[in-house]
Amino acid sequence: MINIIGKRYYFFLLSFFLILPGLLVIAIWGLNLAIDFTGGTLLEVRFESGQIPPNAEVFKLYNDLDVSDAQIQSTGEGSIVARSSFLDEATRAKIISAMEMKFNDKVEVLRFDSVGPTIGQEVTARAALAVGVAALAVVIYITFAFRGIQNALRYGICAILAMFHDVLIVLSLGAIGAKFFGWQIDALFLTALLTVIGFSVQDKIVVFDRIRENSNIYKKLDFEILVNHSIVQTLQRSINTQLMTVEFMLLALALFGGVTLQEFAIILLVGLFSGTYSSIFIAAPILVIWENREWKKWFGRKEATA
Repeated sequence: MINIIGKRYYFFLLSFFLILPGLLVIAIWGLNLAIDFTGGTLLEVRFESGQIPPNAEVFKLYNDLDVSDAQIQSTGEGSIVARSSFLDEATRAKIISAMEMKFNDKVEVLRFDSVGPTIGQEVTARAALAVGVAALAVVIYITFAFRGIQNALRYGICAILAMFHDVLIVLSLGAIGAKFFGWQIDALFLTALLTVIGFSVQDKIVVFDRIRENSNIYKKLDFEILVNHSIVQTLQRSINTQLMTVEFMLLALALFGGVTLQEFAIILLVGLFSGTYSSIFIAAPILVIWENREWKKWFGRKEATA
């Protein structure tokens, strides 16, 4: 039998090294929040001639119009995206007119989104609330569903801990993507994150449910062996379900989809894979550590050495 539980600390170490780079990026540069959360204006334009002016020239144009915080980015579809503080319709019209005069080209507005700072703060608060409510609902549901076995609350808490592992993986990916590829944490990112949370919890319930069934059948079996046996039983189902129904589709979307959907597809691709991984290699092993109270051995070794 595959000894997954016996190698649990190696899997924890792997997760640590996967999450650490993203956390360092967040600590040093922060998350690149979109106007959905910070408030501001996004203006995307395309020039009729197909020629894209230098970003520095567009920035200078904004600066001349007393908009000094603009961030200019060229896209792979021949357009320019400018993010700045909140702009009204009159200022937008001035910018478009100035662009046409400066670059002697007709400008087509592809997108113009403005979000006030108050709305941005409200979206941020609701995003945090949504994740918190989802976590609480998972604990309550799993505790109720597993009420027939001992320590039912542990299953819910272990599922939440593993779920936060997946959230950190997604946030780390978003931070690295923002730093090196210009990604932004926007409403679509939040949608992907909540989807990952849903799939993550579903996978963990499947694994935990098999542990519950086997605990009623193999009552004298050591808990660690029972959990490992349950994981192996669900391993094929978890991998096949994710690969055949979700991962291949998302991979195709990430490789061949439009630029606007690639970030969303990559986040889902990695996040859902992390959800399957954490169900097998994180959630159940945490349950075993809690059952064995292994943290006493960690500190016990230090005391013995002293």
